[in-house]
Amino acid sequence: VPQEDGDAVRPRGRQVSGEGSGTPRLRGMRDPSLPSTTAPGGGRTDVMAEGWEPGPALDDGDVTPGGAPEQAWKPEDALMTELSELVQKVVKSSSWWERHGVDISILACSFLLLPAGFLCLRSAQAIPFLAGVLTLGVVHHTLTVKGSHLASHNALTESKSWGKVWAIFFIELCSAFTVEQATYNHVKIHHGYTNIIGLGDSSTWKLPFLNRYVYMFIAPLAVPILTPLVALDLLRNVEWKAALRTLCCMFLGFYCHYWLLLHVSGFQSPWSALLCMLLTRSLLAHPYIHVNIFQHIGLPMFTADRKPKRIHLMSLGVLNLPRNALLDWSFGHSLISCHVEHHLFPSLSDNMCLKIKPVVSQYLKQKKLPYNEDTYSSRLWLFLQRYEELMVHAPPITELVGIQ
Repeated sequence: VPQEDGDAVRPRGRQVSGEGSGTPRLRGMRDPSLPSTTAPGGGRTDVMAEGWEPGPALDDGDVTPGGAPEQAWKPEDALMTELSELVQKVVKSSSWWERHGVDISILACSFLLLPAGFLCLRSAQAIPFLAGVLTLGVVHHTLTVKGSHLASHNALTESKSWGKVWAIFFIELCSAFTVEQATYNHVKIHHGYTNIIGLGDSSTWKLPFLNRYVYMFIAPLAVPILTPLVALDLLRNVEWKAALRTLCCMFLGFYCHYWLLLHVSGFQSPWSALLCMLLTRSLLAHPYIHVNIFQHIGLPMFTADRKPKRIHLMSLGVLNLPRNALLDWSFGHSLISCHVEHHLFPSLSDNMCLKIKPVVSQYLKQKKLPYNEDTYSSRLWLFLQRYEELMVHAPPITELVGIQ
């Protein structure tokens, strides 16, 4: 499939992707790369970049597409430095409201909608009741997905101390997961080694024993049940103090939800309250699962010793979906339409990722680098057609040609 620069990535089999480290950081940005250590305690989107090939100095060489004049291309570090400087100018010219206020306001509005949601569930009429389910479902995913994601990257505040507080609140209390493992798996592994086989290759989202229809349309309903179970299993890898804190936060979060359904919404039995909890917590579970696999799986995949540097890794291995009002609100721009921008500059807030999007997209296209975009429906159809290849079998390694 042609890409914007006319080059292609030639994989052994299907196209998949990856990400590297060593990028210059904006002020206040954390480097997501991580040394190899143990845990703490299809369609037009199958970007091909033919004409690239790894050389002995893969991380330090110039990238020269086939047929392009070599002097027109800058070394990897220079490309990332230049892009970082452009983005830094946008960040410096932005107000606190743009950098943090917009996203904090969205989370605050979600909290303010909670009373209305619980009160709507008191109604015996279908429309108000369904409105309550919809409200609580959207609020739940806004707090657990958008809030937790921003908190894991310390993108809600510039204070590390407050960042830790928000991380515990959103990740442990709201999402029933442990901060240490969530941060390690997402920030250190997924961002540090995006689409690197055996590290950040999104394999945790694969359940090869399920067929395509069960995985895509039925299994997501179990996310609210599986999440705390996985979290409990991961507590074995953290210190006992962190494990105790997580257990207390998880219990408090679940119990508050359950208590409010009984005493505010007026549910008469524990089972009806638990069923309502499951319903609201799985309301957007389908797009949650889909988004997590659509934006990385099926793109170029690399090994740790044969990966391009960060800017090429991200441009090859990350994909943006179109803007969607519901998902933009609940998941955030950095997980939907600005995922490429988020992977290049992970400590920026959702609103700032949206603001730098024109700068990043224009720069990548100007430098003849891929800028992957596709529609939700197109990716869904791709995964239904190629489920065995993308989600069951081990991914092939992408062979880069032309890296001099």
